[in-house]
Amino acid sequence: MGVKGLQSFMDRCCPEACVPVDLREMARQHVAKSQQVCTTSANTTRPTLVVDGMACLRHWYSCKDWVCGGQWREYMDVLKSWVEAFTLAGIRLVFFFDGVVGEQKRQEWVKRRRRVNGEISKIFRHMKAHGEQPGRELFCLPSGLATFTCFALRSLGQEVFCSVQEADYEVASYARLHGSMGILGQDSDFIIYNSAPYLSVAMLQIDSLTTVLYDRQRLCQTIGLAVTQLPVLACLLGNDVVSEERMQHIRNGAMATYRIHNTAPHSGAPQGQMVLAVSHLVNSLWGRLEEEPGLIPQSLNLSASHRQLLKRGICSYLLPEQEALQGGAISALPSAPAFENHVSPEILKACREKHVAAEGFMVYGVVWEGVTECSNTLEDAEDVELLPQALVYKPCRQLIYGLLLLLHGHDGSTVDPPAVREWFVYPGNPLKEPDLVHPVPVSLPCDQPSLDLLWFGTDPEVSALRLRSFLSVFDCQEYFELYGAVEDTLLAALCLVTYIVLQVQTLSQEDLDAYLSQAVCLRLKSTQELQRIKLPFLSSRAVQLASLYVRGLSHLLGANCASGCPLPSAALMPWHSFDGRLFHSKYLLSHSSTEKTVLLDSDSSCLSLFLFLREKVTDTCRKRGRVLQSRPSDPGQSPKTTPGPRYRDGYTGRPPGGGESWRERGETTGGHGGGWRESGEAWGDRSEYENTERLWERGVYGIGGVRGGRHFPPQPHSYSHFHDGRAQNMLHRPKQSRRGSYQSRGRYRLAPRWSQPPAPGT
Repeated sequence: MGVKGLQSFMDRCCPEACVPVDLREMARQHVAKSQQVCTTSANTTRPTLVVDGMACLRHWYSCKDWVCGGQWREYMDVLKSWVEAFTLAGIRLVFFFDGVVGEQKRQEWVKRRRRVNGEISKIFRHMKAHGEQPGRELFCLPSGLATFTCFALRSLGQEVFCSVQEADYEVASYARLHGSMGILGQDSDFIIYNSAPYLSVAMLQIDSLTTVLYDRQRLCQTIGLAVTQLPVLACLLGNDVVSEERMQHIRNGAMATYRIHNTAPHSGAPQGQMVLAVSHLVNSLWGRLEEEPGLIPQSLNLSASHRQLLKRGICSYLLPEQEALQGGAISALPSAPAFENHVSPEILKACREKHVAAEGFMVYGVVWEGVTECSNTLEDAEDVELLPQALVYKPCRQLIYGLLLLLHGHDGSTVDPPAVREWFVYPGNPLKEPDLVHPVPVSLPCDQPSLDLLWFGTDPEVSALRLRSFLSVFDCQEYFELYGAVEDTLLAALCLVTYIVLQVQTLSQEDLDAYLSQAVCLRLKSTQELQRIKLPFLSSRAVQLASLYVRGLSHLLGANCASGCPLPSAALMPWHSFDGRLFHSKYLLSHSSTEKTVLLDSDSSCLSLFLFLREKVTDTCRKRGRVLQSRPSDPGQSPKTTPGPRYRDGYTGRPPGGGESWRERGETTGGHGGGWRESGEAWGDRSEYENTERLWERGVYGIGGVRGGRHFPPQPHSYSHFHDGRAQNMLHRPKQSRRGSYQSRGRYRLAPRWSQPPAPGT
């Protein structure tokens, strides 16, 4: 992002503009300057640093295993330490994150996504060849990192904003309006904006709080321009608004003229010569005292469309009060929300407020912009067995759109259902145009509630309606009775795992066991224990399943927002429910036919909880005709499958909307079409699994059951309510007021051992 080659020019050819600074000293000087302006020191506020959160993600995520889905607990510790360093120095932080992708930048966004797809292919080839992740040169951020970082920083008490325009513009505007001490980021656009000083996060040393300040005044002295001429320079060099290709002929002419008058080449790289050549052109055509940089000289060889593009690019750097001086704003908000006819004004207002405060997910883009996007995910384009996450979660998104947008007339008919434009990156999608996805109504025992009722309703019955709406998005209505009996984090994980198993027909019993054992065991692990986990090698399939799960967490978040937040957002955060290294270890163990006691860390309470949750998933899936089978694979590589038909999106596998599936091709289990079980390819004789299932059905693995002479006592608030796989005397309606920490309610704890197993239901 930013201006092509400008920052490298400053680093290599203009060192006098790259000033080392101590942020503590800079903060003290900022306070002293503010006190001189104010009549009394009481009016002086803490020095504020505006942080470009998107630019900091690579700086923050320093955890070792980045391909495994994210080491979220460790990442949270990094964020906490980072924030504390500035807090102790008396510096206030304000964070901004990208909230929209402007249509004028869509092509640039697509170009980057395609480039990253190529890098992801290299990552998977390396893993399959060497059984380990590649070096940092192919580093890829874990899925959903930006989304969850917003919530992480808010949980640490920080001010976080999500943009409704170009994020760089909002950062620069906020910093200028509030007199901030600086902007911390890694984008040369902040050199162009006439705002607060631009500080490099790449050069930041957190222990000493030192970094490099890129001084725009010194840059201008070196290249012979005024600060007000920097937007023209940026657009002619190429940026996200004016692509490098559009102005190539202008730069070629400038370079030719520059070389005629400067026979001795500049001491820097060719890009350094280019910056100087374009600077000379700008100075000669615009003049140092040009009253309106937005005016394009007629002598510049541009077509009408390119002239208009250049003007728009130049004006995009003008901040609000600067726009007023130029005769009008150019960064105005859209004239009207995309789907204002499908939601009330109150919903529109709430959507925007939640989005700006980084409290919501997905709903603003859908309702206001009519568009949603998802960046690259670690998915192997050569694996024909696993569907891309975008297709796995498409039915879920359609139901979310249904909650947000579907209006019903008095006769029960749906009123003018709109289509949401989806820009989702996945193998086989050329990203030439968005997918048009229509909303689908959720299935509820009553009529679909209005969005106003779900979001603003105060009657006790509304709390239950919110939860039922949320569960319906994942086809998990049966889990309503589990609310209050299990931790909210586990309830959410149960919904997500069930949905994945129902949607991905190639998932096996081993995959389910890996997902559930990870969720159960994570609750008892410290960050240090998670860091000490050793992985003998990496499985490319486990990497994909981890990314699939984390993308699912963001869909849980979107469904929760659309349903009126029946669950606290904290319960959906990955640091409470997922660790990539732990999941990978459970995957390798599960596919190596490890005993369940070992898989559950030899902890009897974890084993009981795991078996209970697994029974819930398998029972729910069985009711929908989905029977899981054991299918252990070589953990070192993806299971070999017969390629299926190639669909419109170029992906081979189970079609998202019908057609020939792996079940119909005879690759399924359980007697459908002569699958692997009939052909004798099942692992072992499955006696361990069959014995486990029989023991569970008889209550031996139930609460208070016995295995091998060991007693498993009932767990408070939860297990004592269950026997024979059914819920008894449970909380049937969520309370409207739910104060306190979500972790403290319904937590599974190991109770004192009983000398005799309890009677069912006690």
